[in-house]
Amino acid sequence: MSEEPGASIGTTKYKSMLETLAECGLLLASDALLPSVASIVAGEPIRGSWWAHSASQEIYHVSVDLSKHPDITVVKLVSGKDTYVHRSLWPAVFAIGIAHEPWQLDGLSRTAREILEVVASRGQVLTREIPWLGGAKKDSPGESARQLARKLLVHGEEVHTETGAHAKQLESWQHWAKRVGLGSSEITVGRAKRKLEGVLAALNERHDGKGRLPWERPLRSR
Repeated sequence: MSEEPGASIGTTKYKSMLETLAECGLLLASDALLPSVASIVAGEPIRGSWWAHSASQEIYHVSVDLSKHPDITVVKLVSGKDTYVHRSLWPAVFAIGIAHEPWQLDGLSRTAREILEVVASRGQVLTREIPWLGGAKKDSPGESARQLARKLLVHGEEVHTETGAHAKQLESWQHWAKRVGLGSSEITVGRAKRKLEGVLAALNERHDGKGRLPWERPLRSR
């Protein structure tokens, strides 16, 4: 992995995050137990929202810069949270993303299904481009996009538009794979799930964590 930190990142902290990702494959944006960007930057575990922490601005800038690293992608993978995923695990995430298993499709709102079709046909789309005729909040384009991301049916990414505003871009996994140069992968969805389960189980064991993957049931309280 390259070790060229962005202007807002201290070299030591940045190298620590890259080393964690190279070793573990996963790094959460924030978690009270598992390794996370917020805890590394703050130098201590953060419970609750890191926005209330004195290091919140640094955490934000580090998170943005880290997400731009060519060997890292951000996915709603562990416990529904933003998870930084090292390139070594991308084939597994891709295989699961394109599988469209029952746990991914069951319970999708009508809007979410329509958005999924649009993303599949276009390759990528901004959520603000998706019309909404009103209705329950859970069926809004924004909520539906989050639902698709949590089920790993799309790759979601925050982008800057030409006007300078922030927007959510949804991308099909096939389009994403081509864009990042993933290349061909023959890993089956079963092997992919076992791979990620093993990685997270090791992290949970090492840090007494309670992280879970989207297809897993919540861990029981200890």
